[in-house]
Amino acid sequence: MTSLCCDPLVRAIVCGMNRCSFHSGKILNDQMSLLVEACRLASITRWAGQHHIVFWKQGIDKVLLDLLLEDFQIKPSQHLSSLEEQISLVQEGLGANFLLTLRPYIWDILGWLATHCDDDFNHENELHINMLIMCACVAFVDAIRKGRQICENDVIHASRSESASKAVLMMIYSPSKYIASTARFTLSQILKPNGKEYLKHLVHFLNYTTSGFNIGLPYIFQTIINLVGLTCYLGLPQYQRYVSGSEVMKTLLAFVRWCWSNPLPIKRQSVAPHLYNKFSERTCCRINREWEGEDVCLLYGLWAVAELVHHFYSVSSDKLNNMEAQLFSLLQEICISTTADGPRWFAAYILSHFGFYGFLSKIGKRIGKALYMEEFADVQLILATGKALSVHGVVLAIRCPPLLPPGNEKTSNNSSMGDDTEKLSGNFRKTVRFSTHVDGQALQTLLDFVYFGYLEGEEELVKRLKPLAKSCNLQPLSLLLYRKRPNWGTPIPNCDLALGLGPVGHQFSDIILEAKASGLSWTCSVCSLSVPHEHVHKVILWSSCDYLRALLESGMQESYSQTVKVPVSWEGMIKLVEWIYTDQLPNPPSGCLWDNMDNEQKLHELHPYIELCWLADIWLLEDIQDACFKVVVSCLDSARDLSIKVLQLAAKFSLWKLADFAAACMAPLYCNLRDSGDLEDLDEFLVDMVRAASVRHSQGGG
Repeated sequence: MTSLCCDPLVRAIVCGMNRCSFHSGKILNDQMSLLVEACRLASITRWAGQHHIVFWKQGIDKVLLDLLLEDFQIKPSQHLSSLEEQISLVQEGLGANFLLTLRPYIWDILGWLATHCDDDFNHENELHINMLIMCACVAFVDAIRKGRQICENDVIHASRSESASKAVLMMIYSPSKYIASTARFTLSQILKPNGKEYLKHLVHFLNYTTSGFNIGLPYIFQTIINLVGLTCYLGLPQYQRYVSGSEVMKTLLAFVRWCWSNPLPIKRQSVAPHLYNKFSERTCCRINREWEGEDVCLLYGLWAVAELVHHFYSVSSDKLNNMEAQLFSLLQEICISTTADGPRWFAAYILSHFGFYGFLSKIGKRIGKALYMEEFADVQLILATGKALSVHGVVLAIRCPPLLPPGNEKTSNNSSMGDDTEKLSGNFRKTVRFSTHVDGQALQTLLDFVYFGYLEGEEELVKRLKPLAKSCNLQPLSLLLYRKRPNWGTPIPNCDLALGLGPVGHQFSDIILEAKASGLSWTCSVCSLSVPHEHVHKVILWSSCDYLRALLESGMQESYSQTVKVPVSWEGMIKLVEWIYTDQLPNPPSGCLWDNMDNEQKLHELHPYIELCWLADIWLLEDIQDACFKVVVSCLDSARDLSIKVLQLAAKFSLWKLADFAAACMAPLYCNLRDSGDLEDLDEFLVDMVRAASVRHSQGGG
C-alpha cells in the first residue's frame, strides 16, 4: 500500500495530524479521535521505504512540534537564543501537559523517522528537528529522574516515558550523522547537572534487578527505561569513562542469560498501551512479526551488551576474557534458537567482536557438512595456485550467485565449459577460474559463510575478506565484517534453501522425489513426467536425512536411480520437501480460516501431517515427527469431533502415541459416543482404547 499510493496516503495522514486544520482553538472530542487515528496510521514510519521522504516533504517535523508544544511559534530571535533558553522553553512547553494522549505516538513516530534516515540526511528546517530532538531528550531525562518513583498507578506516565526513551535511543544511533550528533550533544547538555548521578542510579537498579529478578509491571517499565538509558549513555563519549566495563558487563550478561532462560512474552505492546486497539489481537489471517520479537527486555539487554562490547572489548580485550566463553556460548544459542530478527542481529553483531561473523542456523549446520564433499559436487572453483575446490552449484546459486559463471544454462560435459572441467573430473557441470587478484584463503573462508552461514577469522584475514564479500554482494556479511551496528528493522538474511525449488535450482537438480500415485492431473515445466513430483538435489537430501544419506551412499541400484519414491501423498511430500529446504514445517490454516472449515476439510488438512508422522519414524526424522505430532494435537484441541477419524488414521499408520491422544480427547464423551453409535466404525481394539481412556478420565488420571 505504501508503495502503490505513497504520496496521497502520507498527505492524508499528515493532514489528519495537523491541528492547525482545526479552526477552533479548543480541540473537541471528535477532533481528538481524528488526531489519535492519524497518529496510529503514521506508525507506518516503523517500516523503511520511500514514504519517509514524503513525510519529511509534507512537513511532519512542524506537525509533530505543534502537537507537543501548544504555543510554539518560530520567531527570528529564536534562531539566536542560547541552548539553555531553548531547553527552558521546551521544559515549560512539555510541562503544560498539552495533548498528553498523543505523546507516545509522537515519540514513536520521531524515533522511526530518525532510524530510517540516510547517513547524509539534512533537512531544510533545522530548527524544527533540533527542537523535536530537544523535546525527546528532556522527556527522556525526566523519565530517568522519575524512574525510582514508578508504581502501579504510573503506568500511563511510564508508557510515555518508555516511548520517549526509545525515541532518544533511536536518534542517538540514527544512521543520519546530523540527527545522531545533534541528539548526543543535546542529551549531554541536558544531563550536565546530574548526569553522573543518573548513570549511577541506572547501574544500581540493574544490579538490583539481576540479583532478585523482580517481575511485575512497574519493574518491567523501570528495567526497560534503565536499559535504554544505559545504552544511550554508552553512546555519549563523555560518560563512557564513568562506566565500569567489566562490572556492568557482568550485570548485563546475568540479565540477558535470565531473559533467555526464563522467557516471558513481554511484547512492546505490553509496555506501550497506546499500541493496543480492538483490531490488534485479530491476527489469525496475517503474519505480524515485530523486529524486537516477543521479548523487548532481551532485545534491549543485547543492545546494551553490544554497545559495551563495542566500546570496551575492542579497546582492551582482557576486560572480557573471563566472561568471553559464557557470553560467546549464550550469543550463539540466541542466534540459532530465536526467530526474531532484532535479537539475532545484535547477537551476531556482538559475536563479530570475537572474530565470529554470521548467523548460526540449523539448516546451515546441516548443509555445511557437504562443503568440499566430492561425491555430489557439480562445480569446481580453481584458484590461481591451481588448487581446486569442489562445491555445489545449487548452494552457490542460492547463497552467492556471483561465484558462478554468467549464464543459467545447464552445461553439458561436452560443451566448451564442460570440456574444461572434463579434464578435472567428469562429474562437474561448471568450472570457475580465479585470477591472482582473488585471495585463496579468503575465498575458502567465504565458502564457510556460504555453506554454514557464518565464518571465523582473525583481523588480518577479515581485511582480505571485506572486498571479496562486497564484490559478491553479501551485504549482511559486509556489515558484520565492518562491525556496523544493525539499523532497527534490518532483516536477517534468509538462510534457507527454498530458492533451490524454483528456476534458480532447477538447472542443478540431479534427482526427483515422486509422491504416491493419486488422481491429480500433473504437468511439469521442467520435464515430461506426468506423476506428482519435485525436482530436488542430492546434496540437500544427503545433508538433511540419515535414511536418504544411507540410500545415496549404499552403492546399491537405488543409489544410482534418478527417482526416489516417497510413500506419502503429494500434499505430505511437499511439506516434507519444505522442511528439508527451510527447516520449517508449513502450518495448517488457523484462526477464522480453520474455524470456517467443515470436518471433511479439516481432516484433509491434517491427513498429510499424520502421513509424515509415520514416514518420519521410518526415515529417522525425529524433528519433523515431533513437529507433525504437535500440529495434529493442536488441531484436535480445537476440533475434538475429529478424534474418531484421527484415531482411525493413527491406528492405520501404527502411530500409537497419537492414537492414545485421540482416545483421550474422546474419553469425556465416551458414554455419549457409545449410545449414539458413533463408535461403531471403530474396531474392537480401538473401542477398548477409548473405554480405557474414559476409565482413566473418570478416575482423575486422564
